[in-house]
Amino acid sequence: MNNETLLAAALDSAKKAGIEVAKHYKTGDYTSELKADNSPVTSADIAANDVLMQELSRLTPDIPVISEEVGAVPFSARKNWSRYWLLDPIDGTGEFILGSGDFAVNIALIENGWPSIGVIHAPVHQLTYYAQNNLGAFKENDRGSKQIHVAEYDGQRAIKVAISRRQELSLMGQYLNTDDFNLDYVALGSCSLKNCLIAEGGADCYLRIGPTGEWDTGASHCIIEQAGGSIIDSEFLPLSYNKREGLMNPDFMTLGTSKIPWQRLVKPHRARRS
Repeated sequence: MNNETLLAAALDSAKKAGIEVAKHYKTGDYTSELKADNSPVTSADIAANDVLMQELSRLTPDIPVISEEVGAVPFSARKNWSRYWLLDPIDGTGEFILGSGDFAVNIALIENGWPSIGVIHAPVHQLTYYAQNNLGAFKENDRGSKQIHVAEYDGQRAIKVAISRRQELSLMGQYLNTDDFNLDYVALGSCSLKNCLIAEGGADCYLRIGPTGEWDTGASHCIIEQAGGSIIDSEFLPLSYNKREGLMNPDFMTLGTSKIPWQRLVKPHRARRS
């Protein structure tokens, strides 16, 4: 099965899961609780996961799956996987609960330790972002699909920083050189949608300080790279996938064009690693 067929399978599965998520969101018919790590999970997350697992097992029965909402697969069982699906049934569960609409279904195909396909579907906004290695990154809405790229930088305009709506702007001085650079801030919900905003040129960077899993970055990692950007840790080292017993990410940065002097803008600090 070639990657074009796998991309089609991922798109179809994400949109079907999105229908299920939107149903729970619009009716308010869901329950929520806290997981062991104090992150929220709802019955909509579980319903979306069930749709994804069913569709992907039907369409690609030979490809294993790792999902945030399924019990962890031991490293000994997955370390030799050449490819697998990596799922976040709802990225932005907190935004789902708050009613902002800024959440998305995330599907990535990881091949030989690197994302080769990424699909992010935001059902409330009727937006789908997708990418495939060597194909490019695209944004699809009710007007059709178009290729997207990170924003250009002329050395003069303000650099746009994507942040969470509840983020304290005063804390950004710990991580960004606010003395030498003119910065604007763009507030948005889920991690993956902030990354997609950078991929389509609506922002230039996003700093994530705090716990995330590989499922939070896999899909948008492919999209941002195919759009001309990158995701790296706070020591400017690449992220990795399926290389450790744990599946938690270090602190990371999503960066747009390489024409911005990132190592001057971002203050050095040691990445938090799992």
